[in-house]
Amino acid sequence: MTIDQPTGHVTVRYKNDHGEEKVEDEHLDLPRDLANGMLITLLKNVRRAALPPSVSRVAATPKPRLMKLTMVVAGTEPFSIAGSTRVVTHYVVKVDIGGMAGLVAPLVGKQPTDPHGWMLEGEAPAFVRSEAPMFMGGPVWQTELVSPVWPRAR
Repeated sequence: MTIDQPTGHVTVRYKNDHGEEKVEDEHLDLPRDLANGMLITLLKNVRRAALPPSVSRVAATPKPRLMKLTMVVAGTEPFSIAGSTRVVTHYVVKVDIGGMAGLVAPLVGKQPTDPHGWMLEGEAPAFVRSEAPMFMGGPVWQTELVSPVWPRAR
């Protein structure tokens, strides 16, 4: 998918069920808060006490669709690094498809998985961990730094 934010031109290239390459070319009224491909950067730059109401994202489904993402704090969690205990903020990014599709999606198993991100707050915020699908309908991938040690689940 390519997005030209200033012009609102969105192109999605995909293969259909028969392996044929298809192209969807659309014009969307793209808002200024478009955050495609920047979830980790976005979470590194928010503060749990002042989260934005929402941000926008274009999904390639395969026809481009504008959605809203809402960040919520799921809590804080301890971890240690080099013997020093730290606390990260656990964010969940709620995906709102909107419209009639948003009402039907959970009923037909098409509701996107909510991404999760763990960020170390402070003067220099840092990414620590994420759990998110790499693409619509794909498996959830867990990405984390090698050095943190998390408490064992009980």
